[in-house]
Formats: sequence, structure tokens, C-alpha cells
Amino acid sequence: MQQDRTAASGRRFCLEVSGDFACFTRPEMKAERVSYDLITPSAARAVFESILWKPAIRWRVRRIDVLRPIRWISVRRNEVASVVSTRNVTTTMNEGRGQLGLYIEDDRQQRAGLFLRDVAYRLYADLEFLPERAPADNLTKYAEMFVRRAEKGQCVNQPYLGCREFAARFRLVTDLSAEPPAEDNVDGDLGWMLFDLDFDKPNNPQPRFFRAQVRQGVLDLEHAEVRG
Repeated sequence: MQQDRTAASGRRFCLEVSGDFACFTRPEMKAERVSYDLITPSAARAVFESILWKPAIRWRVRRIDVLRPIRWISVRRNEVASVVSTRNVTTTMNEGRGQLGLYIEDDRQQRAGLFLRDVAYRLYADLEFLPERAPADNLTKYAEMFVRRAEKGQCVNQPYLGCREFAARFRLVTDLSAEPPAEDNVDGDLGWMLFDLDFDKPNNPQPRFFRAQVRQGVLDLEHAEVRG
């Protein structure tokens, strides 16, 4: 969420994303995964970055339209309880031998999750160009690159909705007048929600939160009060 004061004025794009399931995990839930009511700005930014990311650009999410009612599903899943440690990897590389395998049957745990289902959103974000990082380039170059990739369904990595196993479908929206309105039954104060991570200190990124106020299916982020 680091702000670049030298960023050139941006160009706004809109994506429609949808999926069968989603989980935008609340950080206050330690053991079980419980989703926020809708997609977080950081997850929305990640969708744009999965289509186009370069060191000379930044995506700023400005608005989220909720297109379907908020629906929930409770799922119990088997997960692996641990990961291969960095120390074991380093030792194996140095010695040329070692055991890096994880055996699921010996390290299995079962966790419950409260997920969203049948979700769809319209995401609005500004593409900002950082000229000091690529003096020979310009905003138009990256904007055209994004349009080409989004129209063809190309992406650097598969966009997902909170968890990587929940793949997201996406399409570029070019004519908003032809699109259906937001779900006006989604309305009210959803409480504090994760906005993004502040990378002013790259080795110790800090979470930032905002008060999510949805008005007739629209979450306006233009004037969101972000707190750390």
C-alpha cells in the first residue's frame, strides 16, 4: 500500500470477476478460516496484478460492486499441518542429501471453514505509472498491454478469490451502460476490513484496515479512512 508521490495520473479499468467459492480470511481468526463478507481491496488488487504486473506500475483499487447476494457455505477440509523448513532446504543443498518430503498421512489435520459461494464482483482500479522506474516508457504502453491481455484472458498466474484453490473467472468491462446494476440488497456497515499491507518497511509489512460501508451493493474506496 506504499504511496508513490511520483506516480503519473492513472487510467481506470474495470474487471468482472466471479467464482464458485471464495475465502477472504479474517486475520483475527487464528485456527479456522472465516471469510469477510466480500472481497478485500488487497485481493482485488491481486486480480489486476495477476493479469499485468511490472515494476513501473501500481494498481489502486477505487471501487467494488457486489453483483450477487452474499451466500455462505461451511466446509471441513483436510490440510497439511506444516511446511518444509528453510533450514532443512539449506542443509540439503549444502550436503547434497536430505529428507524434504512431507507425508500427508503423518501430518494431516482437519479444519473447518466458513466460505463465500457463488460470488461475482465488478472491480475498478487505476493503473498508475512510475516514470522514475522506466524513463523510456509511458502509461499508454502499459494500459494497452493490460487491455490486450485482459481481452484474451491471459494472465501471469491464475487469479483467485482469497485462496489459490478458489480460481476466479474474469473479463474486461468496457461498456458499463450494458452491465447489470449492483446487488442493492447488500447494504450497510460491514465493520473493519483489511485494506492492504503497507510495504514502507519491506522486511516488516504492516496491515492497514478500513471501515467497510456498502451502499446498495457499492463499496466506495475513493475516500476510505485507512488505519493501521
